[in-house]
Amino acid sequence: MKWNLRLTAANRGIWKASELQRMLADRGVVISAGKMSGLWSGQPNTVRLDELDVICAVLGCGVAELLLPEAEKVAAPQPADGEGSVAVGEARPATPRPRNGRSLPPR
Repeated sequence: MKWNLRLTAANRGIWKASELQRMLADRGVVISAGKMSGLWSGQPNTVRLDELDVICAVLGCGVAELLLPEAEKVAAPQPADGEGSVAVGEARPATPRPRNGRSLPPR
């Protein structure tokens, strides 16, 4: 996910982190200068959901404007070892059973 606070704020005429910080404080969310710097620079360590609600309310936007998906960074699923080697419709080998009557987990 890409954090898009700075552009979202700029689209609403907010050009300084300190201005947004004051607006958030007016709504009861006090954010330290260090955390505000992370939020503004695009690399926040954490964003609490209650803070996200207030940020959205102050900016008049939805979460979808602040968090942009980056699907190209998500790795494609890879078949586990042994999976994918059996063709569709082809029978899989039977799971061995111990003598106590319980079956072993699938391979």
